Amino acid sequence: MKIVRYQKNGKVFYGKLEDEQIFPIEGDVFGDLKLITEPIKREEVKLLAPVNPPNIIAIGLNYKKHAEESGHGYPKKPVIFLKATSSLIGPEDKIIIPQMAPDEVDYEAELTIVIGKRAKNVEIEEAEDYIFGYTCANDVSARDCQIRLDQQWARGKSFDTFCPLGPWIETELAEPDHCRIMSRLNGKIMQDSNTSDLIFSTKELLSYCSKNFTLYPGTVILTGTPSGVGFARNPAVFLRLGDTFEIEIEGIGKLINLVSREV
Repeated sequence: MKIVRYQKNGKVFYGKLEDEQIFPIEGDVFGDLKLITEPIKREEVKLLAPVNPPNIIAIGLNYKKHAEESGHGYPKKPVIFLKATSSLIGPEDKIIIPQMAPDEVDYEAELTIVIGKRAKNVEIEEAEDYIFGYTCANDVSARDCQIRLDQQWARGKSFDTFCPLGPWIETELAEPDHCRIMSRLNGKIMQDSNTSDLIFSTKELLSYCSKNFTLYPGTVILTGTPSGVGFARNPAVFLRLGDTFEIEIEGIGKLINLVSREV
């Protein structure tokens, strides 16, 4: 089932997307809900990020080939960082290149876990019970801030618009640890991998994160990016005004965003 979050007439709703129609949801999307049987057309609404997360948790260096291209060994435990919730945008929203750091804005296609119920100290074999579904994310990163200027990741990962999420939550992704993940810049393939290259699986990540933080419903966990990111290329490739960036994950769909500049 595809769950969307959308805006209509200035109000925000959840709904079920089916055949380009949206069936509105009443009640708690993470609890007791009711589907309205009278649908609305998708083109009549604006799709938003499919969840408004209380926390955005992200994982670094979690694909073997990406760890290699970054010049690092494989981490022994998940590398956790946080992105500011103010960095969140939805499908077709614009990634804004910030005036503070305009030169090395990079892309990262990521499979993203959406937490469905409160999770604390969850064991790996229990993790699936806490997963509401999966979506696509772009862990946009100002590499100069991340790598050279700050020597830590908070600012470089958290500028406004640096967390595109969407286009919906897929609640029935069959094999999250064995699906193709791709990104395209202006139609050119930049990343083409499979989540089977993950160092830590989706269930391992949920379990590990839950033993460090309480995961509330709607929390998202970005599971890491595959090889092919811009800063590791020769020559390096960074996002520029007018670019279109697309992420596609098998079994979920496509997240598309344009690139603009702060004025």
